[in-house]
Amino acid sequence: MKRREFIGLVGSAAAAWPAVGRAQQSGKTRRIGVLFALGESDPTAQSRLAMFRGTLQKLGWTDVTLDARYVASNDVEIHRRYAKELIALQPDLLFAQNVEATKALSQHTQTIPIIFALVSDPIGNGFVASFPRPGRNVTGFIIGEPTMGGKWLELLKEVAPNVTRVLAPYNSLTTTPEYYLSSLRATAAQFGVEASAVLFRNMSELEQAVGAHARAPHGGLVMVPEAYMTAHSREVLSLAARYRLPAVYALRLFVEGGGLVSYGGLLLDNFRRAAIYADRILKGEKVSELPVQAPEKFELVINLKTAKEFDLTVPPALLARADDVIE
Repeated sequence: MKRREFIGLVGSAAAAWPAVGRAQQSGKTRRIGVLFALGESDPTAQSRLAMFRGTLQKLGWTDVTLDARYVASNDVEIHRRYAKELIALQPDLLFAQNVEATKALSQHTQTIPIIFALVSDPIGNGFVASFPRPGRNVTGFIIGEPTMGGKWLELLKEVAPNVTRVLAPYNSLTTTPEYYLSSLRATAAQFGVEASAVLFRNMSELEQAVGAHARAPHGGLVMVPEAYMTAHSREVLSLAARYRLPAVYALRLFVEGGGLVSYGGLLLDNFRRAAIYADRILKGEKVSELPVQAPEKFELVINLKTAKEFDLTVPPALLARADDVIE
């Protein structure tokens, strides 16, 4: 049941694109190296790359070569190998999907401009000096601001008011925990909720942590945007269902798969905006002076079927705020 239909990202953006020379980049063919932490056949990867490529074409870059590499795992060595391959092609620009890809590329070049699309805590990860002035050869778009940790807990308490203990799992390879956890803990203190974080390196450790958390009553989960959990979304959702733990997620794909509720940015739009940055850099702007930006559009998605299975009643006011309700 749709609460608000979002205007198609490509269509809505087209009105803002300048109708200038579609062959404005005559002469030298520009190259952009692309490193995605998804499989090449993954529909999500293809839709995101299509958004990036289509936006470039709308901006007049019809003669750009995109050299893409895909990594369907968190394997650090594969990311590094592909990063070296892309840099060896001497591209004009590098485009990284997330933390792992950005890390691999930035470790092997300090001169070629790099744009990232989906990163949490670019300062903590060492990619930029500050949001307003990145200062290096890296800039881009974040998944969410640090205050999102508190917002997720507020949302979880609205849906499941009996929750008094929350666990926020994170993977050290892709997440700097304090980025979201500071606001999560501050909000937890206001609600009288016990908030804790746990490091996991694989699914076995995540299962142990969630199982231990579920032994005491009134538990809930705050699932920060984390590449490993996204790649293993089915297993993550199965854990929450097995232990009947209300959980809030940053990505709607979890709610579409049976999760309770999600709140986060429309991430596909980051790929449109990344192409706009690519356009500006290829025209001569300095990457070090292009600010890191947060999502412009957010969506709240609720799964009523899951709420009923958990014996939860979603407040009418929250349903009215939802952008999408799955029944």
